Amino acid sequence: MSLGWIIVIALLVFGVVLGNVMLLRYSSRFKMPKDYKPKSEKDKDEDSW
Repeated sequence: MSLGWIIVIALLVFGVVLGNVMLLRYSSRFKMPKDYKPKSEKDKDEDSW
């Protein structure tokens, strides 16, 4: 494998990791409403067809 391909793959991996870290930092600013209740598995099954 040539050095060029290794650099391209390394940059892609670095970009994915950096993007995920930035997404986690950005999403941590959002707060859940106090009255939020996640759906249970039973509720999810009843909503789907």
